[in-house]
Amino acid sequence: MGELVDKIKGNVNEAAGKIKQQSDNPDTRDEGAAQEIKGKGEQFAGKVKGALGDDI
Repeated sequence: MGELVDKIKGNVNEAAGKIKQQSDNPDTRDEGAAQEIKGKGEQFAGKVKGALGDDI
C-alpha cells in the first residue's frame, strides 16, 4: 500500500510545484521547483517499493 501512497503524494507535489512555477514571485517559483523535485523523488520511492515489495 505504501507504493500507491508514495506515487499519489508524488503526483500531487509535482503538479503543485508546476503550478507554483507559473507565479510572478521568484520565491514562489523556487519553492515550486523544489516541490516538483520532491514529487519526483516520492514517485521514485513508490516505484522502488513496488519493485522490492512493501516490506522495506
